[in-house]
Amino acid sequence: MTTMPNMVRARPHLCSAIEGELSTLIGERTKAAVRYGPEFHRLWQIAGENVLGGKFVRPLLLVETYDSLTEANARDRGTAISIAAAIELLHYAFLLHDDVIDGDLVRRGRPNLIGSLLAEAGQLPPSGGRPDAGRPDSALHWAQTGGILMGDMLLAATHQAFARAELPQEIRIRLLDLLEHTINETVAGEQLDVGLGDGIVAPELETILTMCGYKTATYTFELPLRAAATLAGVEPSTESTLAAAGRHLGLAFQLQDDLLSTFGDPRQHGKDPFSDLREGKQTAIIAYARKTSAWAGIEPWFGRADLGGRDAERVREQLSGCGAETFVQGHIDQQTNEFRKAISSAGIPGGARDVLLELAGQLEGRQS
Repeated sequence: MTTMPNMVRARPHLCSAIEGELSTLIGERTKAAVRYGPEFHRLWQIAGENVLGGKFVRPLLLVETYDSLTEANARDRGTAISIAAAIELLHYAFLLHDDVIDGDLVRRGRPNLIGSLLAEAGQLPPSGGRPDAGRPDSALHWAQTGGILMGDMLLAATHQAFARAELPQEIRIRLLDLLEHTINETVAGEQLDVGLGDGIVAPELETILTMCGYKTATYTFELPLRAAATLAGVEPSTESTLAAAGRHLGLAFQLQDDLLSTFGDPRQHGKDPFSDLREGKQTAIIAYARKTSAWAGIEPWFGRADLGGRDAERVREQLSGCGAETFVQGHIDQQTNEFRKAISSAGIPGGARDVLLELAGQLEGRQS
């Protein structure tokens, strides 16, 4: 999963309200976990440490949009905050499963849940990197199993929060249907991503763009926007417009993330500038380059674990020189323009439009 910047202007009291709701959701389950033994209890403790204190991009987007769509009373807004907090649990569930799939032990510069379990077993690599071939299989299996199981439990907790929300039955069913749709698309995107990376799925540009839409746009942008619209009781046409705007913005964000990872300044984005190239990540950049004469010089280096230094710089120069950088930037501009057209619709209230324009403005100017 892509790491999101803090693209929504976070109001401190709103962040506190979301964190308070998350603390309750996690705390109740952590307390109940004691009866199943210290190992199970520890899973919930680590999960709570990792979930709390995040950027809360998705829940903030939901509540900010909800506020802009309606003059909510305190009770109604409390329900919106509860659903927003549940979406953060969903986000963390996806991250846990993603870490297992990718073999990652670190997130946000510190051990993730898998890395924490390995560390407590005395098996975390000093560098915090991925496990090496000499690692005892039992410790890694134990830690990754913890990641899978906790992800499963958080998916269940998310469904519980949606199902138990104090809402009319019709609204609750719509939200549950939206949740199922989101999980289906995100899982389909993850499967495509793995298939592309493993060479099972042909790396066509349209397939890559579809994968980006499923993995990033659906649950990071569409889900919060559509949930806000559903809770606010706006017209279905307004919800559809918000969903379309979210999909365009999400695709623009993912493409820009790929662009920054390959061509951006690592002093600003803080990532390894060549990790996508070393891992052989199938992005729109690579899909375009494959169709140019420059690919013959790029292909031998693409996906090489030892790529670095001048060789990596040369590959990046070739990718830019063949037009891949300009091509992807053009797609970002196109998606951003489509986003602006969508929110210019007469059905979008001015407050909601302002929230989304601010979000787009921060997207366009970000360097990390």
